[in-house]
Order: sequence, then C-alpha cells, then structure tokens
Amino acid sequence: MQTLEKVLSEISKVEHPAISYSLTKLGIVKDIELAEDTVILTFVFPFPGIPIADRLIASISEPIEAMDLKLEYIVRIMNEEEKATFLKLEGEAWKGL
Repeated sequence: MQTLEKVLSEISKVEHPAISYSLTKLGIVKDIELAEDTVILTFVFPFPGIPIADRLIASISEPIEAMDLKLEYIVRIMNEEEKATFLKLEGEAWKGL
C-alpha cells in the first residue's frame, strides 16, 4: 500500500517542461490527498485554456499510475496572489519549450 509521503515524494519530482521548477513548487499541483487507491488533487493553472494543460496533467498521472494508483482531479484558475507567485518563479527559472 502506498503512503501519502511516497505520493508527495514522487509528485514533487515532476518538473514543468518549460520552467526548471516542479509543478508543486509552482503552485500548479495542490491539495494532494490519498484515499485508498486514489490520489485526489487540484491542478491550478495561471490562465484559462493553457495549451499544455493536458501535458501537465499527464506528467503527474504517469508516476501515480506507476504506483498502481488512480488519479482524480479538479482544475481551477489561480487567484491573483497565486498567479503573482507563479509568474515570479517562472521568471526565475524559465528554460523554454
């Protein structure tokens, strides 16, 4: 049986493809819970309709599925404070696609 700590460890290794920070550090992946065999979390995007949303979701889904767990998630848009933090971090670590 997987633990929340193991799930958090694996998820925290997943970097944004264009920014040299993890999705958790960027605030894109939040509210991570483990309920039996399912990881439940929230994807928080800086803007609606970002073109790589599916890619980011898949990048988190892969390590979860590798642990024989399922993924359930909701998506929301960042509030102004979250977006300001994201944009600051993006500016620090932008590497491009």
